[in-house]
Amino acid sequence: MRCPFCGYTEDRVIDSRLSQDGSVTRRRRECLMCSKRFTTYERVEEMLPMVVKKDGTREPFDRTKILAGIKKACEKRPVSMEAMEEAIDQIEARFIESGEKEIPSSAIGEAVMEALRRLDEVAYVRFASVYREFRDINEFMKELKDLLHTKKKP
Repeated sequence: MRCPFCGYTEDRVIDSRLSQDGSVTRRRRECLMCSKRFTTYERVEEMLPMVVKKDGTREPFDRTKILAGIKKACEKRPVSMEAMEEAIDQIEARFIESGEKEIPSSAIGEAVMEALRRLDEVAYVRFASVYREFRDINEFMKELKDLLHTKKKP
C-alpha cells in the first residue's frame, strides 16, 4: 500500500473492521516513514459477466448504469437510496451466482423491472415505458392492466 502523503510503500495496520454486511474491510494504517495515518477499504473483486447489447457489442457489467436507470425511475418517489442500492446488490449477485460469462442486456432490464415492481409501482411503470419503448397509449394501458392483475393475486 502506498502512503497518500509521502508515497512510501511500507505501513502497519492499526485497526481492521468489517462493514455491516461483511463485504468491505476498513483498515486504518500508519505509514512507517512519515507516521501519518490513512484509511483503506478492501472489497473482494468478483468476476462480473460481460453484457451483450442488442447490437451484439459487449461491454463490462456496470452497476453505475443500472443505478442511474433506477434513480431516474424513482425520481420524486419515496424510495430510499439504501433500497435502490440493495436492489442493485441483489441484481449483481444474481448474475455473479449464475456463473455466466456473458449476459444479454435484456436480462438486466428484466431484472431491474422485477426489482422496481417490488420497490415502487410508479417507478416500475416509468422504467417499463422507456425500456419496452411503448409506442402508444394502448401498450401503456396493457402494462398497467398487467400490473393491476398481478397485484390482485395473493
